[in-house]
Parts: sequence; C-alpha cells; structure tokens
Amino acid sequence: MRKVYSRLTEKSKVAVPKLVRDTLGLSSGDRIRFRVTKQLVIVEKADQMDADDPFSAFSEWASDADEKAYADL
Repeated sequence: MRKVYSRLTEKSKVAVPKLVRDTLGLSSGDRIRFRVTKQLVIVEKADQMDADDPFSAFSEWASDADEKAYADL
C-alpha cells in the first residue's frame, strides 16, 4: 500500500492526489463517494447517478453556474 498526502484548504476543499486519480480513473467532473466507518474512510469513483446519493434526484441544479454560486456554502 502506497501513502499519498494532500492538504485541506480553509474552505474544507482538498485536491485528489494524482496517484488516486489515476488509480480510480478519475477526471474533471467525475463524482467520488466516501464510505465512512469508525476506523476507515474509503474513497471510490461513483456512478453519475449513484443510488446511494439522496441529492442525485436534483441533478438539474448541478450546472457549473450552480456550483460557482453555492461554492461558499
């Protein structure tokens, strides 16, 4: 297992390291899912309309303009 690091910004954003992006086949706009247990957080590539995501029904509000407008929330 390799370890890679990233840093959390003041707005709680984090860059996904290249090794992780390459391993998961991620590119700009892809969705990721976090599975959380008491001792572990697993990052996975998520389907565009992941059934586990209760907000996936609101995809019409997921434009670039919406992302920019609500970036500070």
